[in-house]
Amino acid sequence: MREKIHSYLGFAKRSRNLISGYNSCIYAIKRRKIHLLILTADLSENTKKKFLAVAESGNVQLRIYGTMEKMQEMTGETGRGIYGITDKNLAEAIKREIDKIDQYERNGKKEE
Repeated sequence: MREKIHSYLGFAKRSRNLISGYNSCIYAIKRRKIHLLILTADLSENTKKKFLAVAESGNVQLRIYGTMEKMQEMTGETGRGIYGITDKNLAEAIKREIDKIDQYERNGKKEE
C-alpha cells in the first residue's frame, strides 16, 4: 500500500498537483485550492495544531502520514513536512490509501 501512496505522490508532483511548505499550503487553503492536506508525524505539536485549525476553517481534509524523511524520498522535496494535494480525484485516492494503512495498523495487521 505504501507503494501506491508513493506512486500517487510522485504523480501529483509531476502533474503539478502537489504543494509543499508551510506558507504555500496556508495560501492555497485560503484560496480553496487544496483538497487534502498531509502532515508528517514528526512535525511539532504546535504546527500540527495550527494546521488542524487552518484545515478546519478552510474545510480541507487532513491526514497525518509518514515522516519528513520518507516523504522527502517520495516527493523529492527536502525539509518539508506539510503537503497539499490540489486535484480532487488524486486527493481521494491518497486519502483512501492512508486510511487503509491506518486501519491495518490499528488492527495490528501487517501491511500488504
